Amino acid sequence: MFLDLDEIGKFSTHKTSGNFLMEFQVKNVPSERIATQKILSVIGECLDHFGPGCVGVQKILNARCPLVRFSHQASGFQCDLTTNNRIALKSSELLYIYGALDSRVRALVFSIRCWARAHSLTSSVPGAWITNFSLTMMVIFFLQTRSPPILPTLDYLKTLADAEDKCIIEGHNCTFIGDLNGIKPSRNTETLELLLKEFFEYFGNFAFNKNSINIRQGREQNKPEPSPLHIQNPFETSLNISKNVSHSQLQKFVDLARESAWILHQEDKAHSSPPSNQPWGLAALLLPSVAKNMSHAKKKRKKPASERIKNLLESIKSSSTENSTNTNGKRTVSTQA
Repeated sequence: MFLDLDEIGKFSTHKTSGNFLMEFQVKNVPSERIATQKILSVIGECLDHFGPGCVGVQKILNARCPLVRFSHQASGFQCDLTTNNRIALKSSELLYIYGALDSRVRALVFSIRCWARAHSLTSSVPGAWITNFSLTMMVIFFLQTRSPPILPTLDYLKTLADAEDKCIIEGHNCTFIGDLNGIKPSRNTETLELLLKEFFEYFGNFAFNKNSINIRQGREQNKPEPSPLHIQNPFETSLNISKNVSHSQLQKFVDLARESAWILHQEDKAHSSPPSNQPWGLAALLLPSVAKNMSHAKKKRKKPASERIKNLLESIKSSSTENSTNTNGKRTVSTQA
């Protein structure tokens, strides 16, 4: 939610009787940011003391975009309240459009976010962790890189927009088509299972040291800054939405992505049913105990587990290619009864 304080000036009330006229306004402060912080601080106190069903009120005023976070007991929703943050509203609208285009999008985002939470890659407390918004951007970018693409680029959605869709906010072009019927569905038929495995493998081998993620163009670009992880803000293109992520947290993400890809590759190789008392498939990726067992196993290995798994994945791919190609270089098809 955002409180649009810019609209207040458009409303005027005319006092028709009495001798006095009182106006309420913010006192002079050094900057607009400080004014926003003061306003949100007051709103946070009001919600905490008087808001029906509003609990767990947090005033996060030193964030890049100051906000008040609270939970609403009656609906079960958690809310982030900001002021004059219309670009965030357009970002939410864009995510809705992408999620509605293909049924695999929300399912994959949900799976990746559950996986990240299970391994403590994300946190509700602000810090050096990867945020859910960054993970969602990574999923969208990954789906744009498939062949054929599952999701269109933001620049393409902009070309489909009509006059009613045009939106310029604080000098930033936030235009994209709002009518889902105007977007052709993808011809990609890859299964959700395959996409999950390919996501882990793609980002387990992504060149984070030199490339950035950009959903406007749907392709890798050189990083404009030395941050460990660079994900371009879709509308405020000069900003990096993942600038808070530390090198250690990014490396943890890469290591777990490679290990998860390895687990799913092993699932493909095991044709027999696993023991009933052992987690398998997606469940094996979501249990924190799996990550702990991996960390214990790492200590016994001389070579880093991440590099070892990367080499194993590459060997599996190369052996699969060799097995599917005969000595004359022609493709062969094998069938099982």
